[in-house]
Amino acid sequence: MSRSTRLLDLIQLLRTYRRPVSGSTLAQRMGISIRTLYRDIATLQAQGADIQGAPGFGYVLKPGFLMPPMMLSEEEIEALVLGARWVAARTDDELKDAARNALAKIAAVLPVDLRHELETNSLLVSSARKPNVGTTDLSAVREAIRQGLKLDINYGDVNGQTTSRRIWPFALGYFEETRVLAAWCELREDFRHFRAERIASMTVTDIRVPRKRERLLADWRRAHNIVHDM
Repeated sequence: MSRSTRLLDLIQLLRTYRRPVSGSTLAQRMGISIRTLYRDIATLQAQGADIQGAPGFGYVLKPGFLMPPMMLSEEEIEALVLGARWVAARTDDELKDAARNALAKIAAVLPVDLRHELETNSLLVSSARKPNVGTTDLSAVREAIRQGLKLDINYGDVNGQTTSRRIWPFALGYFEETRVLAAWCELREDFRHFRAERIASMTVTDIRVPRKRERLLADWRRAHNIVHDM
């Protein structure tokens, strides 16, 4: 276990106690010596953690302290790297660049040992063929979702018949074979799913969606019995 990971685990452990806990108890639960515990407590205090107490009296972490965002475990780094590599291999150029930039920013502020873990990570993603999205500009779709704007689309069904729709986009699904836009359809007065390659044309309007994205997402999950596990 790296020292950075150990410090993060110690903070998490202290958060489970509302009253002072002895150093010996903390050291035992962490699997480290009492001397190492004292050094780690001093390091966290120097980083701004409001840990009150002293050897022989016990320690308590006062509420409100946020760990530096780059204090990550090895598993968290692996998850970030794997996710970023999937995005770079399977999505459009804008998200690919965003994933690479995010990893570069994270690497720049990581402690040396964790930066090495990130740069030498050996979890790989296959470079499978990207799905067909037709002429649909997915970056424009994502921006419309973020801004809460309606979309006007011409959409072709499985039989090739095209209809004009005004929709309220709220989610974009990335599947192996396709990209699917989840939206409320004003024409059907219900939730509908639109495959990106079947959107013949799309216009981002300046009309705001009358319901918040999180509300639409919650109603959609409820309507389709979808359990959110994140």
